[in-house]
Amino acid sequence: MIADGRIALGGEVLTTPATLLEDLAGVTVDGKPVRPAGAARLFRFYKPPTTLTAARDPKGRPTIYDRLPPGLPRLMPVGRLDFMTEGLLLLTNDGELKRQLELPSTGVVRHYRARAFGDISQDQLEELAEGVTIEGVRYGSIDANLERRTGRNCWVAMSLTEGKNREVRRVLAFLGLQVSRLIRTAYGPFDLAGLEPGGVQEVDRRALTDFRERLK
Repeated sequence: MIADGRIALGGEVLTTPATLLEDLAGVTVDGKPVRPAGAARLFRFYKPPTTLTAARDPKGRPTIYDRLPPGLPRLMPVGRLDFMTEGLLLLTNDGELKRQLELPSTGVVRHYRARAFGDISQDQLEELAEGVTIEGVRYGSIDANLERRTGRNCWVAMSLTEGKNREVRRVLAFLGLQVSRLIRTAYGPFDLAGLEPGGVQEVDRRALTDFRERLK
């Protein structure tokens, strides 16, 4: 944009990106003033099942943006939940916050509950604490607990920090379980409290600030 002569400072067209700014005063793009970035905002959204975490779908399937109420700012999802998975999806207007929350190195814990069919013991689930390799993909430590069982159906609670693509479903399938329902119940300190499927609520600014300080 600078090479194309579109950026100016104090009315003078910039010719080099090696320009140090203390603020955005006087900076224009195509003659229009550049506004400072808005404050970071974070929203809790209960993603319904059969909804795609994407802006659009060539196959015409519903996306999260079809389910969000009108009047919200432009929001990006933090990570993804696959088409059939429901539960907590965080949404933000801030790219840096999105990256902070997604990086495995920050160690933000994701919590899930899975309803599954098949036989499993608590001892088998506890072995996941050591991590597991499935078809060449290494999954890190997972805290898994058998919540209850009815016949061959059971509920399993799982906590992990990586959040690789379809991680929970693949790990449980590796253990011989067929998942019929998967819910993400929490992402770090943020959970589904007070939300119904399709519901959205903004995280309190002070709670968000405190959380970001702890991340650092």
